[in-house]
Amino acid sequence: MTGRPGTLYLVPNTLDFGIAAADAPALLTDTLPLQGLHIAARLAHWVAENAKSTRAFLKRVDQVVPLAQPLQQIVIEELPRPPKGARVAAPPDLRRCLAPALAGHDLGLISEAGLPAVADPGAALVEAAHAASIPVVALPGPSALLLALAASGLNGQSFAFVGYLPVEAAARDTRIRELEATSRRLGQTQLFIETPYRNPALLAALTAQLKGDTRLSVSCALATPEAFTRSDSAAGWRQTPTVLPADRPAVFALLAR
Repeated sequence: MTGRPGTLYLVPNTLDFGIAAADAPALLTDTLPLQGLHIAARLAHWVAENAKSTRAFLKRVDQVVPLAQPLQQIVIEELPRPPKGARVAAPPDLRRCLAPALAGHDLGLISEAGLPAVADPGAALVEAAHAASIPVVALPGPSALLLALAASGLNGQSFAFVGYLPVEAAARDTRIRELEATSRRLGQTQLFIETPYRNPALLAALTAQLKGDTRLSVSCALATPEAFTRSDSAAGWRQTPTVLPADRPAVFALLAR
C-alpha cells in the first residue's frame, strides 16, 4: 500500500428491509441522520451482504441526497460466504473487499438492516480493517437490539445478545431453559432473534417453556408504522396470546427473577 488508506464507514440501514421503499422513499430520513446520507451519497465503493438490496438502498438515498456518481458506476463487493455444508468456517479472505480502502478510496459497509457489524457478519471486515490500519468510522443510526431493549422495560444495565436459538424443537426448548437460568443467576436480560417466518413458533415455545413470573418482551417491525412492543410475564402471555406476523422481523427478550 502506498499513501494514506481510505476510511471504512459503517453506514446504518433502515430496519424496514426496504418494505416501504417503493411507496415512500422519503421515509429514509425518519430513521437515518442526514449526515450519514451525505456520506453514503458520495461513496463509490461498498461492501455488503447483498448487492441488489444495497442498490435499492442507494436509490432511496438518491431521493434525499443525489448520488455523486451514477448508480451503475458504484462498485459493490459482496462479503464472502462460507461454503454450504462446511462444519468449521475458515476465516474469510477479505483482501478484495478492502482493496479500495487500501488504494486510498473511502469504503462503505452496510448491513441488511440496522448497524453494520452488530448481529451482522460485517464484523469480520471491521476486524480486518483494523488489522490493516484502515480508519473505521461508525455512523449513527438505528439498532433493533437496543431499541427493543429500551422499549422492553427489562434490565438495560446488564444484557446479552445470544443470536438465534436452535430450530429443532427439543434443542430450542433446552436453550430457552438455559437462557432463563442464566438470566435468573445473573439478573441479566437475554436478547435473541429469529427468521421472521419462524417468529410464531418461537413465541409459542417461549410461552410454553418459561416459568410464569419470567418477563418476556417482543418488539416487532421496529421503526415502521406497524411497530409494537409487548412486555408481560410468561403467564400473562399464556393468558392473553399475541399473534406475531410471520413476515416482519422481531427481537425477543427475557428476564427471569
